[in-house]
Amino acid sequence: MGSETIKTGRLANGETQKNGHKESRGLSSNGMNGKHGNSGSNRAGTSSSCEDDVLMMNMEDVDGNLDGDVAPVVKKARQGDLTFQDIHGNKDFFDEDDEEDSDWEPVQKHVELIKWFCVNCTMVNLGDGVVCDLCGEHKDSGILRLGYFASPSSQDTGCSEVESEMKGKNKEMHSQHSASNSSTAIGFDERMLLHSEVQLKSHPHPERSDRLRAIAASLATAGLFPGRCYPISAREITQEELQMVHSLEHIQAVELTSHIFSSYFTPDTYANEHSARAARLAAGLCADLASTIFTGRVKNGFAMVRPPGHHAGVREAMGFCLHNNAAVAALAVQAAGAKKVLIVDWDVHHGNGTQEIFDQNKSVLYISLHRHEGGKFYPGTGSANEVGRNGAEGSCVNIPWSRGGVGDNDYIFAFQNLVIPIATEFAPDFTIISAGFDAARGDPLGCCDVTPAGYSQMADMLYTLSGGKLLVILEGGYNLRSISSSATAVIKVLLGEGPVSELGNIAPSRAGLQTVLEVMKIQMNFWSSLGSSYAKLQSQWGAYCNTRKQIKKRQRTEPPIWWKWGRKRLLYHILIRRLHVKSKGQPSLHSS
Repeated sequence: MGSETIKTGRLANGETQKNGHKESRGLSSNGMNGKHGNSGSNRAGTSSSCEDDVLMMNMEDVDGNLDGDVAPVVKKARQGDLTFQDIHGNKDFFDEDDEEDSDWEPVQKHVELIKWFCVNCTMVNLGDGVVCDLCGEHKDSGILRLGYFASPSSQDTGCSEVESEMKGKNKEMHSQHSASNSSTAIGFDERMLLHSEVQLKSHPHPERSDRLRAIAASLATAGLFPGRCYPISAREITQEELQMVHSLEHIQAVELTSHIFSSYFTPDTYANEHSARAARLAAGLCADLASTIFTGRVKNGFAMVRPPGHHAGVREAMGFCLHNNAAVAALAVQAAGAKKVLIVDWDVHHGNGTQEIFDQNKSVLYISLHRHEGGKFYPGTGSANEVGRNGAEGSCVNIPWSRGGVGDNDYIFAFQNLVIPIATEFAPDFTIISAGFDAARGDPLGCCDVTPAGYSQMADMLYTLSGGKLLVILEGGYNLRSISSSATAVIKVLLGEGPVSELGNIAPSRAGLQTVLEVMKIQMNFWSSLGSSYAKLQSQWGAYCNTRKQIKKRQRTEPPIWWKWGRKRLLYHILIRRLHVKSKGQPSLHSS
């Protein structure tokens, strides 16, 4: 979180202020107009006591010297002896020297505008408020120390009741669990925190090191890591391993950034001198976690890594991503003996890089749920018609939401009717989740509505696949409270605790149901398990549309509100009365 104070002052001698720096922040200068057109009127119009010094004219001298110079005389007079009109009417009699204001200096007054950025969502806030206007997080929140357990609306005051309570619970858990019986591994390395944007811009970059700090703080407060999860040390991936995924030119371009203080691959994809190492560590962690899980040394794992990877393609870095961590992990586990790998990407953005890498590979099934909106949402790829190519048709399944605000019900409905049936038919040896948490409620970029309960239920549905061999890799997520609570909920599922809460009856939105049907119609050509479900959902869609039509028809028969309460309310009541009489006891339009 950053803070900034912008000061604006009045210019000496009242000259018009021309400050581009201030204008860029939308501030206006309220400076004084320096010299007045009539200095005498200025002085006469200002009084500070009952008796002031005012300029008086010796009228006898004026009468006797009409043809010569007029010499003004300053006399002591009561306020009111000389009115504003008198001075204004005799302004020509004043000597020009008396109008000289060269010794006048305005009082310097500063307008202070406090600017601070929310630690939780990076939203810019103006003024002396202490709570973020967007997410409601306190500007001095303890989220980086306690994770999402910290109070969002109060200041971090040091030791808290939450922290004391969690420490007590952690001691109990430490006595019950040890590294030898841990089934879930966590991959993390502090050197990945050094990857950051160097240039100072008007807004902090959403992909920042605080994302990992908030997750780590939540896991520590909950006693999950360190504690119940087994740590995996990081290693830097080799160039030979990266070349299985990326072109040599791309790898060299990323490595070049280690010799540059600040650089950009795209306007929003930055690098500093530490970024190349951070990317190698992230990819190496994912490769080692995948191999460790597949060989049975641990049951499953969570890769707490950055920079993210699913936008990084064969030849380019983009969308905050440098190396494709999920693709590296998939090929690493295949090198360890896995024949078929499933990648489920629930990041709110389509993983165009992962799709590009595997769209001709039948041994890797890529399923992505993302906002698409007809290609208008970043990165614009991932339509339902993109199914793979060159003999690998069906190896790519895109579930493109047509709008924002998509929540738990639509995601779970898509899992029940598309993701799980296709994944079960595919029968993977290993499962990877590209777990972006930017579809979470409160995320400033995703603007969707998935809760920690929704994420935990999706993870639980994938938990049984591949004999439980599951690797979760962190992708996006830019609200610290959302990403830390959601990641913690998923890790609890990996530990065998089950979903946060069982969601009730899953009823999709109309747009969600339509999207699922469109995808099923395409994918049923490659996956036979979808055939019977498609016919069933079509009948539901027809019933849904008929219900909507009946509701709209009733709404059209209802007169507008201005008929009821506006100028024509009398005519409205007369018509209703006549309809009621004609109906002979039948309910009128006005009846409920």
